[in-house]
Amino acid sequence: MPVLPIVVSGHPALHQPAHAIKESTPDVRQLVSDMTETMHEAPGVGLAAPQVGVSLQVFVWYFDDGEHQHQGHVINPRLSVSGWPRHLLWGEPDEEGCLSVPGLRSPLARYPRARLTGTDLEGKRVDVLAEGWLARIFQHEYDHVRGILYVDRLNNRRRRRLWAEAHTAGLGTTLTSWTPGVDGEEGDFAPGHDSADA
Repeated sequence: MPVLPIVVSGHPALHQPAHAIKESTPDVRQLVSDMTETMHEAPGVGLAAPQVGVSLQVFVWYFDDGEHQHQGHVINPRLSVSGWPRHLLWGEPDEEGCLSVPGLRSPLARYPRARLTGTDLEGKRVDVLAEGWLARIFQHEYDHVRGILYVDRLNNRRRRRLWAEAHTAGLGTTLTSWTPGVDGEEGDFAPGHDSADA
């Protein structure tokens, strides 16, 4: 199970809707296995195929909330959301980051509840009701298979600030991908961070 390079913003697979998977081939099975290994090595709580440069509708997740370990994968996901997103009027939203925009984070309002459906590698139905951080993870990864980065959802001021920081860090120019365990961890790419000190 090799760890895959994670592509960063600017790669075409991150900015266009991914293709539906017609069948669970050995290549798809290997991809899911490699993505899971890559997610753990990063470390991250989710990883979508476009983040490793593959334009397919599949993502994996792993989240330990202290009581339960939530983990799995979904092929051709669909997501429905409910509740009211946290807004500045009701308190600052939680911060969000992305392995494809490494080292940068920003507050982003997400819906508090989400229902994820799709299938697994065996063709069995996936149907997961999530709240809180797991719901946020599902919304983030589902966006990836639709060609949306969390940065795209920020207001103009925050988006401009984050893209300026990304430019300073060389994302999409000098840095087009990174490999967890080889190039360090996601936090090593924060602007001004010297990874040699880590």
